[in-house]
Amino acid sequence: FSSIRFMVSGGAPLGQDILETFKTRKSIRIWEGYGLTEAGPNNFLANGKLGSVGHPMPHVDAKILDPDGNEVPAGEEGEIWLRGPHICAGYWNKPEESAKAISGGWFKTGDFGRIDADGHFAIVGRLKDMIISGGANIYPAEIERAIETHPAVAGVAVIGVPDDKWGEVGKAVVELNAGSTLSFEELKDFLSDRLGKFKIPKYMVAIDELPRTVASGKVQKFILKDKHGRADND
Repeated sequence: FSSIRFMVSGGAPLGQDILETFKTRKSIRIWEGYGLTEAGPNNFLANGKLGSVGHPMPHVDAKILDPDGNEVPAGEEGEIWLRGPHICAGYWNKPEESAKAISGGWFKTGDFGRIDADGHFAIVGRLKDMIISGGANIYPAEIERAIETHPAVAGVAVIGVPDDKWGEVGKAVVELNAGSTLSFEELKDFLSDRLGKFKIPKYMVAIDELPRTVASGKVQKFILKDKHGRADND
């Protein structure tokens, strides 16, 4: 790393363990970018603030709305909407999908985020991945970042599974490092001082390897939901 001065990350929110590692490497700055197929490779001016993607670029309008279409105040979470000359006109031969995604020139990203008091945006997670448990919104990305800091964990995906009492609860699908072991009780103990109790997954399963896309390496959660979407520690 002697010749590296800064790095840019994209594709998914950075894991907490990676952020913590870069805190100790004072000579290397890491910036998070945020782009989409519909809105180009980046939309914010990354400023090196850990956990933030920065301020909107000069040509980009960005806001965060609640489910009723109202802008939320600083610190509260909602869906990120983007507007600008770089936004796509729609989806080819898919007028209904286009109408749902774009409203008055604003693109509904399907990503949850928040703005801090200084106007920095942070990405919380995907709307479609959100778990609604007992009326509370739980974002898997936050839980995954916490679990990834465990030394036995190579990768993790948190999915929602049905629950008679809460409607839906979290289940951690964990890929362990070679030669490592991790029980569900150990995981719960590890998370007890890192997450609110209601965010800690109710179930866990360890697998050999998480299914990922070839192009971007993103975890294919639909495969995990199909195979492990039951309320048990299978």
